[in-house]
Amino acid sequence: MSHLAAGDTIVEEIEISAPADRVFTALASAQERVKWWGAEGRFRTTHVESDLRPGGKWLMRGIGFGGKPFTIEGVYQEIERPRLLVFTWLPSWQDDAVETLVRFDFVEKAGVTTVRLTHSRLVTDSSRTQHRGWPDILAWLKSHVERST
Repeated sequence: MSHLAAGDTIVEEIEISAPADRVFTALASAQERVKWWGAEGRFRTTHVESDLRPGGKWLMRGIGFGGKPFTIEGVYQEIERPRLLVFTWLPSWQDDAVETLVRFDFVEKAGVTTVRLTHSRLVTDSSRTQHRGWPDILAWLKSHVERST
């Protein structure tokens, strides 16, 4: 996994041994996302709603650190299955949260998909600090997809 942070942007990359369409589905499907997004003792997603179309809204609820409930919501901006998924991101746990942008690029080569996450518009120190968990989330995605493929 590779990592880059510059200014208001976090970039993470991971390789998953599965076709791009399978990886895209695991991320875009509400039924699948609720199965793998989180880990016992950290936070756990309990509910996902997803209107997967440009302009469609999505919502994720769960239990965070210390048993506190959390919500993340956004709007899909771009969807090019299985190459690209872009959506806005607004978390409830950050007091000074502003809407940010999350972009997933999927590139498949010989049955292995490189997933590149770009989380931008992180304009405050607290927003950058609050979003250091992407490497774990990508690792959970990888584990879920590779186990179920």
